[in-house]
Amino acid sequence: MAPYHIRQYQDSDYKSVLDLFIRGSEEYIPTTFHHLLMLPRTLLLLLGLPLAMVLVSGSWLLAAMSIFFVLLLVKLLARQPWKEYVVKCLHTDMADITKSYLNAHGSFWVTESGGEVVGIVGCLPVKDPPLGRKQMELFHLSVSSQHRRQGIAKALVRTVLQFARDQGYSDVILGTTVLQQGAMALYLNMGFTRTGQYFFVMNMLIHDQETTASD
Repeated sequence: MAPYHIRQYQDSDYKSVLDLFIRGSEEYIPTTFHHLLMLPRTLLLLLGLPLAMVLVSGSWLLAAMSIFFVLLLVKLLARQPWKEYVVKCLHTDMADITKSYLNAHGSFWVTESGGEVVGIVGCLPVKDPPLGRKQMELFHLSVSSQHRRQGIAKALVRTVLQFARDQGYSDVILGTTVLQQGAMALYLNMGFTRTGQYFFVMNMLIHDQETTASD
């Protein structure tokens, strides 16, 4: 296991951070494709459209082509939300990480191993938290696929939790998707609880930093 250390983001990390962020986001395209493919309406379309083609035209070639086009459409639909998410972030908070995070009362960290950036995470204060709460939001947790199962993701989350505690925040919140099962398992294991769900997005929260999960 290669040694690693977590440090605050520097402008010289920008390209490496963007590459890791984009790769990490696009990694969920196959999972999304499989999820969409298993939806009842998709399965019905995959079965019904070829059958309709055979009944109407008598052509098995058209039936096979219809299956191909349905699969192509599902693949495009699976890619779309992740591509849009990346583009949106590249034009907002990820356009200038120093300005968006370090200069906005938040922070952004990288994990470095062997001179390479292999993990990232950021956090920002929530602008309109519930009455009586002071909340920090976690963003963009990602670890290179070659450096997982080394405790890096957990260490990055703990870094955010400690930062929030040191700054006097009562809660840390985040949003993930129901397709990111590994991330959800990590957050739940560390003491986060589900607070709501909107389509694929799962909102999670951990209260009062002194209750942070131990190793």
